Amino acid sequence: MSLRYLTAGETHGPQLTAIVEGMPSNLRIDFEALNFQLLRRQKGYGRGRRMQIEQDRADIVGGVRHGQTTGAPIALVVANNDWKHWTKIMNIEPIEGTDEEKRRVHRPRPGHADLNGGLKYDLKDLRNVLERSSARETAVRVAVGALARQLLEAFGIRIGGQVLRIGEIAAPANNLPLDELISRTEASSVRVVDEETEKKMEAYIDQIKKDGDSVGGIVECIVEGLPVGLGSYVQYDRKLDARIAQAVMSINAFKGVEIGIGFEAGILRGSQVHDEILYSEETGYTRASNRLGGFEGGITNGMPVVVRGVMKPIPTLYKPLRSVDIDTKEAFNAQVERSDACAVPAASVVMESVVAWEVAKAFLEKFGGDSMEEIRANYDNYKRQLENY
Repeated sequence: MSLRYLTAGETHGPQLTAIVEGMPSNLRIDFEALNFQLLRRQKGYGRGRRMQIEQDRADIVGGVRHGQTTGAPIALVVANNDWKHWTKIMNIEPIEGTDEEKRRVHRPRPGHADLNGGLKYDLKDLRNVLERSSARETAVRVAVGALARQLLEAFGIRIGGQVLRIGEIAAPANNLPLDELISRTEASSVRVVDEETEKKMEAYIDQIKKDGDSVGGIVECIVEGLPVGLGSYVQYDRKLDARIAQAVMSINAFKGVEIGIGFEAGILRGSQVHDEILYSEETGYTRASNRLGGFEGGITNGMPVVVRGVMKPIPTLYKPLRSVDIDTKEAFNAQVERSDACAVPAASVVMESVVAWEVAKAFLEKFGGDSMEEIRANYDNYKRQLENY
């Protein structure tokens, strides 16, 4: 069975829920490591007050017993601490009261799903749109990604990420080993590897916030330890790089994705783009460079997978944009919901999580079995096959 998950819940509802299906049995779960990923998502310079309210923790309420997966669907719950302030407004039962008392939203905010969602689902209270379309949902997706990450780590596959740019401030290029990159970015408020860039970005975010504006940026995810052969060229929807691209684009506010050198390939000659193939008895087949970001033909080639995503500025501004009231059809300046001036460092963590999920899904498609022992046997056999090629 293919690895899959669904999420449910609203930003001001009682909880976010995920059901994960297809995880093999006998995977030992590190609960502390799982919740560390949720903590990472909450960090980052420029976050709003919501992150001071929430202390995210994922509770597993099904599919795990005595610290190990059972092969059954895994149920994850992330409670919303802010729910206590919204118990009446977000109650599932009908309530009486004025629009103001119900916190009805009839003024759509530019850049959000408010108006499109209201039109699509014929909802006259746009709160029913924003509650679900909120990036709060990514908290439980990070929890799901944390499970996938632990599966991959059991086979020596590691994932890290960094912020490459926030608005006008770009981080200098680096070629650090993954362990060092993870260590440095984890110590940074904006997930960069050097303190000078960190200070510049913090000052820049402060100015953006002072101006009542918001700012986006570019983040990068790196996956090391992957074997050759994940994904396939035989059908369009089996290409792993394409599936990763879709997953990254599914993150709230992401508007672009590239693999390897990405869009730079459009301005270079072929001899400057493609990675030459090398061979030695010690390492087998390798590449002289990694401009294609670990993929050829939609298949991993054994080099590190390198993915970048661009996040637009968060559209909820304290310097509001013009919109139109759906009741009166009159113009107004968009109302403000609680917001972050910059969520790029947190988005880096979310991107790691969705990439981890897609890689884990492809890994199980290739080496699938019902238990970790069966998968490991399949994986070891495949490695011997590659050694003998």
